[in-house]
Parts: sequence; structure tokens; C-alpha cells
Amino acid sequence: MIAIIDYGMGNLRSVSKAFEAVGHRAVVTRNTRVIDDASRVVLPGVGAFGDCMANLERYGLVQSIRKSVQSGKPFLGICLGLQLLFTESEEFGRHEGLGIIPGRVRRFAAGPAVKVPHMGWNQVTLRTDCPLFDGVGDGADWYFVHSYFVEPVDPSIIATTTTYGISFASSIWRDNVVACQFHPEKSQSVGLRLMRNFGGWL
Repeated sequence: MIAIIDYGMGNLRSVSKAFEAVGHRAVVTRNTRVIDDASRVVLPGVGAFGDCMANLERYGLVQSIRKSVQSGKPFLGICLGLQLLFTESEEFGRHEGLGIIPGRVRRFAAGPAVKVPHMGWNQVTLRTDCPLFDGVGDGADWYFVHSYFVEPVDPSIIATTTTYGISFASSIWRDNVVACQFHPEKSQSVGLRLMRNFGGWL
């Protein structure tokens, strides 16, 4: 069973429905026992970094997230769920993240060719042989909505990159953790393929 962590923010139902569409049982929950017992865990997210971290603390979910990652079970972060895994974010000041992935979250520099937020479809270039991208072609288009991007300390964990003014890490893969800046639940067939792969991974 896949536990989708509910901390009061994000498009939880659309993530749950996408997993159901590819035949995986998923439950939206903030019950730490359910999260601990789940075979796979998903951390989605939409909203401000600091507010989301405050909600994770408020609902007592931080330890369950860390425990899930440390247990070796498959873990998927989506959009803000990717950013929250990092050490800190510069969104509306400095905010500490979960500290699971060393690195920081930075804002895109707006310019004539770069509107912030980065919104819509964009190409994703594969950098590794991450199993969640099995059956997904290099250069496929995925759906993005974000104003900030991650900078891992260790570039070897970058699974894909995308260009928007700069080349940025659009997903990362380290051991049992995969996290993506794009929204697979909004990315049609390629997104559903990633979610199907996650349900059978490890």
C-alpha cells in the first residue's frame, strides 16, 4: 500500500487518483502508524516551503518521513515534496528543510525570457538510468509549476535536468529516494508510467 502524506496542503486527491489509474492502492493519510506500515511513501506538495514545514511539524510527520527514508522503502517526493527534502530554502527568507538531501532551494532569476513561476510543459533530459523512468523516452515533456529549484551538494544524484533560463535538476535519485520537480500526476502518459514504475520498484 502507498501512503500519500497529508499535511494539509497540495493536490493530494489527484496524486491518489493517478496511482489508482495505474492499478496501485494508495491512501491519503497523516496517521503516522499508517505511514510507518506502508510499503511505499509519497510526499507531494504545493504551497510555500515554510508553511509546509510548519504543517509537517504540527502534525508530527517529520519523524515518520525520516524513518520511511531510513527504512529503505521506496519514497517519492513531488514538486514541493522534492524541495522539502533539502537542507534549506530561500523562499520568503531562510527556512530549514528536512535535511535528508544536502543542498538548498533557490529562486529562478526572472528575465525577459524567464517568467516566474515556470509553468507548463517542458523537456526533461535523462542523466541516469533511474528505474522510475523505465519506458519513458529521453526528452519527454512533463508538466511544471514552480518558482524555486533545488541545488544538490552532490551532483551525482541528479536523475534529470531541464532548461529554463538555466539548466536545473528536475529530479533526483539517491538509493530508495526519487523526487521530481515536475508533476507526474499532471503529465499524462509519461507521468502515469513513472507512477506505475514506482509501485513496482525495489
